[in-house]
Amino acid sequence: MTLKEVAGTSLFGLVILGAAVYGDRVVSRQTRNDRINVIYWEKWTGAEGEEMRKVVDAFNRSQDRIFVTYLSISGVDTKTMLATAGGNPPDVAGIWDNQLYEFSDAKALTDLSPLAKDAGLNSSYYIKGYWDVLNYRGKLWALPSTPASIALHVRPDLVPPENATPETFPKTLEGMDALVNKVSKKKPNGDLELSGFLPSNPGWWNWSWGMYFGGKLIDGDRLTLDSPENIRAFKWIASYAKRFGAKEVQNFQSGFGAFATPQDPFMSGKVATELNGTWKGNYVRVYHPDLKWFAVPFPYPADRPDLANHSQLAQDVLTIPRGAKHIREGFEFIKFVQRQDVMEGLCAGHGKNSPLQSVSDHFFTSNQNKYIRLFDQLARSPKSFGPPQIGILPQLQNEMNVAFQEVSTEQKTPEQALHDAQTRVTAMWTTYKDQVLNR
Repeated sequence: MTLKEVAGTSLFGLVILGAAVYGDRVVSRQTRNDRINVIYWEKWTGAEGEEMRKVVDAFNRSQDRIFVTYLSISGVDTKTMLATAGGNPPDVAGIWDNQLYEFSDAKALTDLSPLAKDAGLNSSYYIKGYWDVLNYRGKLWALPSTPASIALHVRPDLVPPENATPETFPKTLEGMDALVNKVSKKKPNGDLELSGFLPSNPGWWNWSWGMYFGGKLIDGDRLTLDSPENIRAFKWIASYAKRFGAKEVQNFQSGFGAFATPQDPFMSGKVATELNGTWKGNYVRVYHPDLKWFAVPFPYPADRPDLANHSQLAQDVLTIPRGAKHIREGFEFIKFVQRQDVMEGLCAGHGKNSPLQSVSDHFFTSNQNKYIRLFDQLARSPKSFGPPQIGILPQLQNEMNVAFQEVSTEQKTPEQALHDAQTRVTAMWTTYKDQVLNR
């Protein structure tokens, strides 16, 4: 199947429109007469980009056969697809794990299974939750660069003293909701001044709330957006609109500073707790180094103690696009990144945990995130979960965002919002299976 045959989804339509005029000049190939030149595109900028540049430089120094040219590319996902369709992709592309299934179904990636097997990189080398996400329809499409797990970040100065340690913070959602009621504040005019927690902050994983209540979005080949567990999760989300007022929450959040700035709501003291990834501590260290905080697993429903220590997993990944000119050489670089010492250096530089089963004591004891052991434990938890393995994942996530907004703004009940989302995504899934998967 060609890329043209999958036009119609959000990314693939761009591929077809842009490939003819853009594909051949996306990659600027620097040449060195003494080495094989590998072009590596990555999404990172700033400090994160510099940490990967250190890895690239170390690889280039480690041998004299291959030279990796590292390019920080905005919109790396779209541009990689454009370049692949145009027949001139980079040799290595750093994308996100939730894009693997769409790229794979588009025949835009190289199966890394044989290369990984020869290199001894298999399931026993990686934490299971991270490894499983990389495997789709029996093939391996990527290997990790930096992963993360997600936990609740807490400001002890903004919660009651009896809850101001990881040991005493509420373990259940009911306990946390009671804390939210206790610490949240409104101004005399009714405007929200401090929120104990907001499901919409930062609002990056609206598709995943049902998992914290034992739900899922797909069961085998069947979509389950409106399952009882997902409805329960969205009823809990709706309770925050009722508690604070939908318009009041919108007005409150409109005053939030941008993420990764000192004015972000957690660092500026507008929210007492925030669900966020391992990397959050790194930004706190840079922008508000004196801030006191701790991290705990996100609370679970009181009647579902089996969901304790659940966490969403995410990871940046390294792929080899279909049609890459230097597949084996590109994989040599990817394999270098998987070395324990290299991986730990990169993950520490990004403020993230490691995706590897084996982690050195030095990684934990020297890590600038003092809760790095918690994030490692959450990644290893059997209750951890990654993105659903379905080619229409971007569309599914968009529809869950729509449902989340409809519930948060009290436009629809949780039942209606999720039923409508289920109907829309089912139609997309039926078309996708017919036109892309041929089944």
